[in-house]
Amino acid sequence: MQVNIYSIEKKEDYKPIIDNFVKQSRQFADIKNITIFNKNIAKNNTPKSYSEAFEKFLTNGYNIALTPEGKLVDSFKFAKLLEDKTTVNFFIGGAYGLEEEFKNRCDIKLSLTPLTLSHKIAKIMLFEQVFRGLAINHNHPYHK
Repeated sequence: MQVNIYSIEKKEDYKPIIDNFVKQSRQFADIKNITIFNKNIAKNNTPKSYSEAFEKFLTNGYNIALTPEGKLVDSFKFAKLLEDKTTVNFFIGGAYGLEEEFKNRCDIKLSLTPLTLSHKIAKIMLFEQVFRGLAINHNHPYHK
């Protein structure tokens, strides 16, 4: 299984934490942390510029847009989202979120919490939930 987590990020402040979750997840899946920051984003910094940067990564895989108005799920339902998939792509926009058209092209819109989070904190939560979901799906004791 391949899990790709795409985010708009100029600087990775929490890389050691994320790298730890990637390492723990390795026994279950290949996890990629892909950060994007280009001249268009630096200049425009809008939902449209974020969505344009992600456009080429919308693949035949299962695409999940993280957004505050997305569906809230518990860890077991989150694990079900990963089940029986060969490729899962998560998209975390920058400070202004993702364009509505892009979100609608994804298979599901997902919210991690009703709280407002910085996208960097949301990213840590997502990596942890991916590991937790994989652990649930493989009967690993981490989730207990």
